[in-house]
Amino acid sequence: MKVKQKSTKWLLTIVALSALLALGACKKKAAPPPPPPPPPPPAPTASIAVSPTGIQAGQSASLTWQTTNATDVSIDGIGAVQPNGSQSVSPSDSTTYHLTAKGSGGTQEATARLTVTQAPPPPPPPTPSVTDEDLFSQNVKDIYFDYDKSDIRADQRSSIQSDMTFLTQHPNINFTIEGHCDERGSTEYNLALGDQRASAVKNELTTAGISASRIKTISYGKEKPFCTESNEACWQQNRRGHLLYQK
Repeated sequence: MKVKQKSTKWLLTIVALSALLALGACKKKAAPPPPPPPPPPPAPTASIAVSPTGIQAGQSASLTWQTTNATDVSIDGIGAVQPNGSQSVSPSDSTTYHLTAKGSGGTQEATARLTVTQAPPPPPPPTPSVTDEDLFSQNVKDIYFDYDKSDIRADQRSSIQSDMTFLTQHPNINFTIEGHCDERGSTEYNLALGDQRASAVKNELTTAGISASRIKTISYGKEKPFCTESNEACWQQNRRGHLLYQK
């Protein structure tokens, strides 16, 4: 019985050792775990800016952009651009610049807004200032005379009155009264008649209160006619007291 028991123990021991050896052999033969997957490619980054952010129409601004991890970069309205760069822009209207950066890691977008203010319309040309000389020529009337006469005609009184009113309202204006005649008669006679006509107009004005110091008189007789035809209509134009602004 003792021998049988010892044999059984040895058998169990051998079986146990065999099992352990077999288990160790199985563990050594197990396949190694698979390697970890490679990291994903980095995602692109993108930024875009405009300086200044506001301009007037016709002016320029600087557009600047930067990207990383991008192989395809474009800006709406401009097209494909380098990954990093700058460009002068001068749009006629407000514009939003939209940048798209694409790479193996995905797509990134960025925007920049440029506000364009329309320039105000140019001011209207200045209204030409009306000079005293302009006012004088527009308001002061010549005084006409009958043939071989130097007295103020009744139909010329309204012109004299109008001249008085204007000259009273513009006391800084000095002027000359020229005496003129038609072509009939001698040169000497017409020079004297022209002087009488200029003096007659001056007397009317000074009587109304216009200072004599403002008035000069001169006679041209028939030497400077306003009309050169030999007829009554033309002669009437030449028989006058012509008031002329003194510069």
